[in-house]
Amino acid sequence: MIKDDYSTSLLDVRGITKSFAGARALAGVSLDVRAGEVHCVLGQNGAGKSTLIKVLSGAHQPDEGTILWNGEEVAITSPVAALKLGIATMYQELDVVDGLTIAENIFLGHEDATGGMLHVASMNREARALLARLGHRELSPSAEVGSLSAANKQIVSMARALSHDIKLIIMDEPSAVLDAGEVTKLFTVIRELTSQGIAVIYISHRLEEIREIGDRITVIKDGSSMASGLLVPETSTPEVIKLMTGRAVDSIFPQRTALPDDAPVVLTVDSLELRGLFSGLNFEVRAGEIVGLAGLVGSGRSEILETVYGARRSTGGRVSIRGRALRRGSVDAAVAAGIGMSPEERKSQGLILDEPIFRNITLSSFARFAKAGWLDERAERDVAREQIEALDLRPAEPDRIARTLSGGNQQKILLARWLVHGTDLLLLDEPTRGVDVGARAEIYALIRRLADAGTAILLVSSEIEEVLGLSDRVLVIADGAVVSSAAAADITEQDVLDLVMKGAAA
Repeated sequence: MIKDDYSTSLLDVRGITKSFAGARALAGVSLDVRAGEVHCVLGQNGAGKSTLIKVLSGAHQPDEGTILWNGEEVAITSPVAALKLGIATMYQELDVVDGLTIAENIFLGHEDATGGMLHVASMNREARALLARLGHRELSPSAEVGSLSAANKQIVSMARALSHDIKLIIMDEPSAVLDAGEVTKLFTVIRELTSQGIAVIYISHRLEEIREIGDRITVIKDGSSMASGLLVPETSTPEVIKLMTGRAVDSIFPQRTALPDDAPVVLTVDSLELRGLFSGLNFEVRAGEIVGLAGLVGSGRSEILETVYGARRSTGGRVSIRGRALRRGSVDAAVAAGIGMSPEERKSQGLILDEPIFRNITLSSFARFAKAGWLDERAERDVAREQIEALDLRPAEPDRIARTLSGGNQQKILLARWLVHGTDLLLLDEPTRGVDVGARAEIYALIRRLADAGTAILLVSSEIEEVLGLSDRVLVIADGAVVSSAAAADITEQDVLDLVMKGAAA
């Protein structure tokens, strides 16, 4: 909670507007941030959050509006000007340099040097003090950043901010690449910072995180503040969702459909092994069934999907589709058998970001559009346009480059790809990572529609709530083994955590 000593306004943003080529990105955003608080900014993808961050960090200049810092009007003309005021920004794509040491990253741009020679010992000493302030004495200032986990790279980014005598840190989706344990550590660091009077603007799609770490909320929709300064304990999740989306959402998870008793088995996993990661896996997925894999990061969940898909070559056991065994380690054989996959890292593993939407949708179905050795782009666009309309993919422009779309719409492209190709089994790894709550509801509904149409679905998510809410049946994975199989309606989040911990300790 906000300490009484830190109740004064540090940052006051009033009526900020910003347009690009005639399109208005911000249409009057206002919020105030107090020293020592965590102020959460929420909104769907495209709401204007990124533009607001860039205005506050000095990367963009507002067209209209006023920014007050400690009660005085200021113009944040550049990122350097923002740092001089005491404002630092941690972007979702971390700006650390892997080839440099922790200390070199912390003092990048303001190194302790004389005549071009770095004072390494002094920088290491100061870096160690900053890391200790963040509760991470175990990190060596001389270690290369490229060897660190994503969570520890964030700590380096925070230490860099503190090296500038920061009063406000803006965190853009800081938990997007973290597991549950790492998020807990992040929150511990944030609470330590706020206890020192440092304010945090925290941006996340995960409403459960807002409940745990936030003090107040500002909701942005279509570039405008829908509500600002809402106290977290007094604002219900349905109220927040309605402010973000403009519609009431009783439950973002679609209602389950009863699976017919005679639904045929699509996937059979028999004694599957990937040496060093998992062994002796046995389970089935039937047509129209959504089976979720729940477990901690490192439990082998993603590797199971990758092995079923042929991206990893199993060292034992068998994967069968409708009773027919697949060739080990062959993605081509898996796709030919009717398996599609949406990988965890959609940007690097699933999409060709600099290709248009239509080409990404038809990527796995080129044979369908080939004529005399040439691709029929008109036919590709026509089919892609059908999927764009059916999935309400925005913007509805087949030639739009995939990189420019939001996370939710990029995920829809991957689902559209397998709808065009046709699949009996769809493998989904973290299908809503980096996706806002409104787009999540749409993706959940689409996944359920696919299952209702007879597609078998095997799902992995780090969010236990998502696994339980979306799945028909849940397999709990611990230390590379299935420790429980139960109907999703019959198991709770606490049950899953207890099973995971018990399995890991066995």
